[in-house]
Amino acid sequence: RNQRIGLEVLHPTGVLVGEDDRGTLMLTFDLPQSPLLRLSPVLLLTFESLLKAEDLDATFTSQSLQPNTQSVCISGETRHILLSGKASEGNDSHRWTISVETKSPHMKQNLKDVLIGEKSESNTNITPLLLLAVRNDARHVSASSSASSQTFTFLCELKRFLVDVLPQDKPVSPQLMLGSLQSLPPLSLGLSSSETLLAELINSSSPTIFSFRKLGSTPQLPHGQLALSPALLEEIGQRLDQSGLQVMELIREEEVGPRATARLGRLKELGALEKKEPTAGESQYRAFLLLKALRTVAQAYELRVGQRTTRADSNNPVRANVCGLRSLTVSLERFVLGPNTAVINNCRGSCAFPMVNTINHAVLLNSHIENVNADERAPCCVPVAYEALEVVDLNEHGTYLSIKPSVIAKECGCR
Repeated sequence: RNQRIGLEVLHPTGVLVGEDDRGTLMLTFDLPQSPLLRLSPVLLLTFESLLKAEDLDATFTSQSLQPNTQSVCISGETRHILLSGKASEGNDSHRWTISVETKSPHMKQNLKDVLIGEKSESNTNITPLLLLAVRNDARHVSASSSASSQTFTFLCELKRFLVDVLPQDKPVSPQLMLGSLQSLPPLSLGLSSSETLLAELINSSSPTIFSFRKLGSTPQLPHGQLALSPALLEEIGQRLDQSGLQVMELIREEEVGPRATARLGRLKELGALEKKEPTAGESQYRAFLLLKALRTVAQAYELRVGQRTTRADSNNPVRANVCGLRSLTVSLERFVLGPNTAVINNCRGSCAFPMVNTINHAVLLNSHIENVNADERAPCCVPVAYEALEVVDLNEHGTYLSIKPSVIAKECGCR
């Protein structure tokens, strides 16, 4: 409404799901006569029932689509699929025929179940609508879609991997919106990113949260490129190998399951640095995101071990009464972020003499209270050192890094 763009909806008069002579699934839509078909449309497919089988990637191909081939990431959370179409040259009755395939032949039956469900081929599990607006950015969609198909597949796998492998803690507090936190100006990750920034991010130990709010929600796919120096390329390659082995060992120790192992193998293939890409490219972008994700997984399990140690120490009355760091987990936006919780820690315990990690003011204050019995605030056990939280936001406009300073308590003291 703000841009005075009208949205019109066309309902196909006929819908059929079948197979051609080669066994490829085919979607056929008969469209009514309408001059609106001269506009660039978007095909909306709404699922009547959700996916029950494993996640899958599907490719939709048709001369009626623009671009002709479009990749889709389908999971148990998928409710809709959007495909950008091509304007018709006439206003006669029009038919769209779209072939649908998966990269893995054994997943064909899963795809068929998604489109048909438990119904016969004369009925479908999808409700199609054709959305038409006065203005459309089809050319831009075409360029970004064709340039980022492999990266889109990587991001699909990355999201699924994080869901599979990260500890799924039960909500411990109302969901907190990261947008309410103070943040440094967001940094765009791309060819313009400075060498110093990239080196700092590669060496950073701050926990990373991945936001997939827009992934798969529009026909415009995210993509990115980085230009790493030979020294950074060598460093990121070595760290990827180390982090990959560490996470693989964690998956085995925590008995996460074979699916997570398979996804990690697929991610390592998609995130491998290309030897013929010495200056810039999407493979460097994927390798960078994979390194940050693997560190996130490793840190999550290290924190879990630390929480077990903290709980064991809390059983010791002497240790539990001393000012020190305690684990505290808060809930973040569910179904939006990976992970959907953050361990921010907190400080608890006594600041009676002898005090822990104190300062002169707290020493004198404590002495004054004990000797004079004054009605003053006693020294408190509080955080005195913090670590930032990094949020990688992946959307149709690119990849952005937001740094939320002073989020995670790292050290306690009496103040």
